[in-house]
Amino acid sequence: MTKLRAMLVLATLALSASALPVAADSIPGLRGHDHTGITVPDVKAATAFFTDVLGCSHAMSFGPFSDDKGTFMQDVVNVNPRAVIDEISIVRCGYGSNIELFQYESPDQVKTLPKNSDIGGHHIALYVDDIVKAAEYLRSKNVKTMQGPIPVNEGPASGQSILYFLTPWGMQMELISYPKGMAYEKSAKTVLWSTIEPMK
Repeated sequence: MTKLRAMLVLATLALSASALPVAADSIPGLRGHDHTGITVPDVKAATAFFTDVLGCSHAMSFGPFSDDKGTFMQDVVNVNPRAVIDEISIVRCGYGSNIELFQYESPDQVKTLPKNSDIGGHHIALYVDDIVKAAEYLRSKNVKTMQGPIPVNEGPASGQSILYFLTPWGMQMELISYPKGMAYEKSAKTVLWSTIEPMK
Protein backbone atom coordinates (compact mmCIF):
# COMPACT_ATOMS: atom_id res chain seq x y z
CA MET A 1 0.00 0.00 0.00
CA THR A 2 1.41 3.37 -1.01
CA LYS A 3 1.86 6.14 1.50
CA LEU A 4 -0.83 8.25 -0.22
CA ARG A 5 -3.32 5.38 -0.26
CA ALA A 6 -2.64 4.63 3.44
CA MET A 7 -3.27 8.27 4.29
CA LEU A 8 -6.57 8.21 2.35
CA VAL A 9 -7.69 5.05 4.17
CA LEU A 10 -6.85 6.60 7.55
CA ALA A 11 -8.69 9.82 6.63
CA THR A 12 -11.76 7.83 5.54
CA LEU A 13 -11.73 5.82 8.78
CA ALA A 14 -11.43 9.01 10.83
CA LEU A 15 -14.36 10.61 8.98
CA SER A 16 -16.59 7.55 9.35
CA ALA A 17 -15.69 7.19 13.04
CA SER A 18 -16.58 10.82 13.71
CA ALA A 19 -19.98 10.33 12.06
CA LEU A 20 -20.90 7.54 14.50
CA PRO A 21 -22.61 8.47 17.78
CA VAL A 22 -20.20 8.37 20.68
CA ALA A 23 -21.42 6.07 23.45
CA ALA A 24 -20.07 6.14 27.00
CA ASP A 25 -18.84 2.90 28.49
CA SER A 26 -21.34 1.14 30.70
CA ILE A 27 -21.46 -1.80 33.07
CA PRO A 28 -22.93 -4.63 30.95
CA GLY A 29 -26.63 -5.10 31.69
CA LEU A 30 -26.94 -1.96 33.86
CA ARG A 31 -30.61 -1.35 34.71
CA GLY A 32 -30.54 1.14 37.56
CA HIS A 33 -30.08 1.88 41.24
CA ASP A 34 -31.14 -1.09 43.37
CA HIS A 35 -30.51 0.09 46.94
CA THR A 36 -28.64 2.44 49.22
CA GLY A 37 -26.91 0.88 52.21
CA ILE A 38 -26.46 2.81 55.46
CA THR A 39 -24.98 1.83 58.79
CA VAL A 40 -27.12 2.60 61.82
CA PRO A 41 -26.46 2.29 65.57
CA ASP A 42 -29.54 0.14 66.24
CA VAL A 43 -30.99 -1.71 63.25
CA LYS A 44 -34.27 -2.63 64.96
CA ALA A 45 -34.92 0.98 66.00
CA ALA A 46 -33.93 2.22 62.52
CA THR A 47 -36.24 -0.29 60.84
CA ALA A 48 -39.06 0.83 63.12
CA PHE A 49 -38.45 4.49 62.18
CA PHE A 50 -38.51 3.69 58.46
CA THR A 51 -41.66 1.58 58.74
CA ASP A 52 -43.68 3.11 61.58
CA VAL A 53 -42.88 6.80 60.96
CA LEU A 54 -41.87 7.14 57.30
CA GLY A 55 -44.22 4.43 56.02
CA CYS A 56 -41.74 2.15 54.27
CA SER A 57 -42.31 -1.61 54.20
CA HIS A 58 -39.92 -4.13 55.76
CA ALA A 59 -38.94 -6.83 53.26
CA MET A 60 -36.34 -8.99 55.03
CA SER A 61 -33.64 -9.20 57.68
CA PHE A 62 -30.60 -11.47 57.85
CA GLY A 63 -27.21 -11.90 59.52
CA PRO A 64 -24.98 -11.98 61.49
CA PHE A 65 -21.80 -12.11 59.39
CA SER A 66 -18.24 -12.25 60.70
CA ASP A 67 -14.90 -14.01 60.30
CA ASP A 68 -13.05 -14.66 63.57
CA LYS A 69 -9.71 -15.60 62.01
CA GLY A 70 -9.57 -14.68 58.32
CA THR A 71 -9.95 -11.57 56.15
CA PHE A 72 -13.38 -12.28 54.67
CA MET A 73 -14.94 -9.04 55.98
CA GLN A 74 -12.05 -6.96 54.66
CA ASP A 75 -11.99 -8.75 51.30
CA VAL A 76 -15.75 -8.54 50.70
CA VAL A 77 -16.92 -5.23 52.20
CA ASN A 78 -13.65 -3.34 52.86
CA VAL A 79 -13.98 -3.15 56.66
CA ASN A 80 -11.79 -4.24 59.58
CA PRO A 81 -11.23 -8.03 59.40
CA ARG A 82 -12.74 -8.38 62.90
CA ALA A 83 -15.85 -6.35 62.06
CA VAL A 84 -19.19 -8.03 62.66
CA ILE A 85 -22.43 -7.28 60.83
CA ASP A 86 -24.99 -8.01 63.53
CA GLU A 87 -27.98 -7.70 61.23
CA ILE A 88 -29.04 -6.34 57.85
CA SER A 89 -32.62 -5.14 57.36
CA ILE A 90 -34.00 -4.06 53.98
CA VAL A 91 -36.98 -1.76 53.52
CA ARG A 92 -38.84 -0.53 50.46
CA CYS A 93 -40.18 3.02 50.38
CA GLY A 94 -43.05 3.50 47.94
CA TYR A 95 -41.95 3.37 44.30
CA GLY A 96 -38.30 4.19 45.01
CA SER A 97 -35.31 1.92 45.33
CA ASN A 98 -34.61 -0.10 48.45
CA ILE A 99 -32.77 0.98 51.61
CA GLU A 100 -30.46 -1.50 53.33
CA LEU A 101 -29.83 -0.90 57.03
CA PHE A 102 -26.67 -2.38 58.58
CA GLN A 103 -25.75 -2.72 62.25
CA TYR A 104 -21.99 -3.22 62.63
CA GLU A 105 -19.57 -3.80 65.48
CA SER A 106 -15.94 -3.04 64.65
CA PRO A 107 -12.76 -2.28 66.63
CA ASP A 108 -12.14 0.85 64.52
CA GLN A 109 -15.76 2.03 64.20
CA VAL A 110 -16.24 5.81 63.93
CA LYS A 111 -19.50 6.88 65.54
CA THR A 112 -19.56 10.49 64.32
CA LEU A 113 -22.01 11.05 61.45
CA PRO A 114 -20.61 12.96 58.45
CA LYS A 115 -22.15 16.31 57.56
CA ASN A 116 -23.30 16.95 53.99
CA SER A 117 -20.15 19.04 53.54
CA ASP A 118 -17.84 16.16 54.56
CA ILE A 119 -16.29 13.78 52.04
CA GLY A 120 -18.59 10.77 52.20
CA GLY A 121 -21.44 12.94 53.43
CA HIS A 122 -24.79 11.78 52.09
CA HIS A 123 -28.53 11.95 52.44
CA ILE A 124 -31.53 9.95 51.26
CA ALA A 125 -34.35 11.86 49.57
CA LEU A 126 -37.97 10.69 49.55
CA TYR A 127 -40.40 12.02 46.95
CA VAL A 128 -43.79 13.20 48.27
CA ASP A 129 -46.84 14.53 46.44
CA ASP A 130 -47.56 17.35 48.92
CA ILE A 131 -44.45 18.55 50.74
CA VAL A 132 -46.34 20.92 53.06
CA LYS A 133 -48.56 18.10 54.38
CA ALA A 134 -45.55 15.79 54.60
CA ALA A 135 -43.60 18.38 56.61
CA GLU A 136 -46.55 18.84 58.99
CA TYR A 137 -46.75 15.07 59.43
CA LEU A 138 -43.04 14.76 60.29
CA ARG A 139 -43.29 17.57 62.83
CA SER A 140 -46.36 15.92 64.39
CA LYS A 141 -44.18 12.83 64.92
CA ASN A 142 -41.48 14.95 66.63
CA VAL A 143 -39.05 14.44 63.75
CA LYS A 144 -36.44 17.23 63.67
CA THR A 145 -36.87 19.20 60.45
CA MET A 146 -34.65 21.93 59.06
CA GLN A 147 -35.90 25.20 57.53
CA GLY A 148 -38.55 24.78 54.89
CA PRO A 149 -40.16 23.47 52.82
CA ILE A 150 -38.15 25.72 50.48
CA PRO A 151 -39.43 26.23 46.91
CA VAL A 152 -36.81 26.50 44.17
CA ASN A 153 -37.97 29.24 41.79
CA GLU A 154 -34.94 29.82 39.56
CA GLY A 155 -32.50 27.79 37.51
CA PRO A 156 -32.74 24.25 36.13
CA ALA A 157 -34.20 22.83 39.36
CA SER A 158 -37.01 25.39 39.42
CA GLY A 159 -40.28 23.66 40.22
CA GLN A 160 -39.03 21.55 43.11
CA SER A 161 -39.46 22.09 46.84
CA ILE A 162 -37.20 20.55 49.47
CA LEU A 163 -37.05 19.96 53.21
CA TYR A 164 -34.21 18.32 55.10
CA PHE A 165 -34.93 16.32 58.24
CA LEU A 166 -33.01 14.11 60.66
CA THR A 167 -33.54 10.51 61.73
CA PRO A 168 -33.54 9.84 65.50
CA TRP A 169 -29.84 8.88 65.26
CA GLY A 170 -28.98 12.08 63.34
CA MET A 171 -28.71 10.90 59.73
CA GLN A 172 -29.74 13.48 57.15
CA MET A 173 -32.75 12.83 54.93
CA GLU A 174 -34.77 14.99 52.58
CA LEU A 175 -38.31 15.39 51.33
CA ILE A 176 -38.55 16.53 47.72
CA SER A 177 -41.53 17.32 45.50
CA TYR A 178 -41.90 18.60 41.92
CA PRO A 179 -45.49 17.78 40.90
CA LYS A 180 -45.30 19.93 37.74
CA GLY A 181 -41.76 18.87 36.83
CA MET A 182 -38.60 20.97 36.79
CA ALA A 183 -37.41 23.66 34.39
CA TYR A 184 -34.45 21.67 33.01
CA GLU A 185 -36.80 19.04 31.54
CA LYS A 186 -37.88 21.35 28.68
CA SER A 187 -34.52 21.06 26.92
CA ALA A 188 -32.85 18.05 28.58
CA LYS A 189 -31.57 15.08 26.59
CA THR A 190 -31.60 13.04 29.80
CA VAL A 191 -34.48 13.37 32.24
CA LEU A 192 -33.87 12.29 35.83
CA TRP A 193 -35.58 9.12 37.06
CA SER A 194 -38.70 9.95 39.03
CA THR A 195 -40.99 8.02 41.34
CA ILE A 196 -43.94 9.68 39.58
CA GLU A 197 -43.16 7.91 36.30
CA PRO A 198 -40.80 5.10 37.30
CA MET A 199 -40.76 3.43 33.86
CA LYS A 200 -39.96 6.62 31.94
